[in-house]
Amino acid sequence: MDRKQMCVANVQYKKPTANEAKRAKGLLRYLTYRESRDEGAHYAAGRERWEDHGMGGLVTEIAARCEALQSQHVLLFSLVYNVNPDLIAMVAPERREQFVRELTVQTTEAFFEQRGIDGGLEYSFVTHHRQTDDPQSPGRHDPHTHVVLPGTYYDDGLGERVPLYFNRNKQVDHIAMLHNLTEQQVADQMDRYVGSDWERRYDDLEAARAMQLAITEQPAHGAVEMDDGTINFWVGARRTDEQSSAAGYYWTVADGDMEFRPLISGLRHDEAELLARLLHNEISGDFAALRQLADGITEMSGAEREVFFADVRRLDFSPPEWEPDLDINIDF
Repeated sequence: MDRKQMCVANVQYKKPTANEAKRAKGLLRYLTYRESRDEGAHYAAGRERWEDHGMGGLVTEIAARCEALQSQHVLLFSLVYNVNPDLIAMVAPERREQFVRELTVQTTEAFFEQRGIDGGLEYSFVTHHRQTDDPQSPGRHDPHTHVVLPGTYYDDGLGERVPLYFNRNKQVDHIAMLHNLTEQQVADQMDRYVGSDWERRYDDLEAARAMQLAITEQPAHGAVEMDDGTINFWVGARRTDEQSSAAGYYWTVADGDMEFRPLISGLRHDEAELLARLLHNEISGDFAALRQLADGITEMSGAEREVFFADVRRLDFSPPEWEPDLDINIDF
């Protein structure tokens, strides 16, 4: 796999102005009481929410520490560690929080140790358990962490606090350094939490998706009128993860890429493929009919689905054999 796709590690900062200080407190409250923009915290906020490594465990404590330890230009830094959901899906659900917490501590401390900051930097972080909003595979578990750092750190050699900075130039690129350390830490943890074959399994998943995407090389199954014109679509299936697939359609998105939109999720791989073929056969290129038929299947109970798929497996989707028409009438 492309190691750059293993984990996102982003850095942002707030300036020490009155307006930015207000925004910073809003950020801390958001991190404490939310899992995402659309989802509240899953459990009681407070010290249980934050892991304190010197910056505090409550909004008021962390905000006060940020103000006390600010530099001339930075009130606080915020880091985000977000592992690729395809990789997290391979980790046992009960071990995923431990995975992202370990990643956060090990990478953050290795990063500052490599920079020569080995004991004078405080931080606190919170773990979020949101669901993915990726339109191709929405609703998957997406645990990640937010780290809060002060604008200064204690320099043992100077015996005082000095500004913390993140350079990104030809001489030193701290962002690239952080990304490299994050990728290595994720790889090490995947070996321990999942097994040494995790990369092959990821490549197999991507290969299966590529084969499913190849359906878009065939003539379109239909077209749908949108505000900005007519868009072709192809009915198909896509692997959600190693255990499940979805049936839906492929179409071209705004940037010109072909993307999948699931209509029926949580299917076994064979069920998704069968269902995609059935939907294609039944809708006659009508996008509204596709959505209506998919909605009806989604609303089925578990028992109804079992009967439905038992019937679908008995269907023959092969095209009819061609037979020559020997009744030829030629007029001269």
